Amino acid sequence: MGHVEFLARGVPNIFRERARLRDWLLRVAHEHGQDILELSYVLLSDEALIEYNRRFLGHDDYTDVITFDLSKGVGISGEVLMSLPRIRENAQVYRVPQQRELRRVMVHGLLHLLGHSDKKPSERKAMSASEDACLRLY
Repeated sequence: MGHVEFLARGVPNIFRERARLRDWLLRVAHEHGQDILELSYVLLSDEALIEYNRRFLGHDDYTDVITFDLSKGVGISGEVLMSLPRIRENAQVYRVPQQRELRRVMVHGLLHLLGHSDKKPSERKAMSASEDACLRLY
């Protein structure tokens, strides 16, 4: 069974039902024909996440999630860095519970590690549909 950890750095730790989250993420990966080896989800402030965005992606804007693929061969390994303020704001904008928005951002990062892209409009639409399908598995 893969190792999935949930961390918060400099922000409140809002992860709930960790065992259920872990089982769900492992199931999502399995449904995509992959196994999770090592996966870390890290909640950060906007300020901390934008520094990663600038340093590693050359972007100077706020985002809700950045995914780093650390896989070496077979299996999924990576880090999913998430902005707690963006998650809270998105939950309000889209009128969904904060925990649901957290799960959406979490699975978005995992889908990137599973090979999904969201650079083009058609890819964003497909990614959104995949997120919805994965959220139903929860």
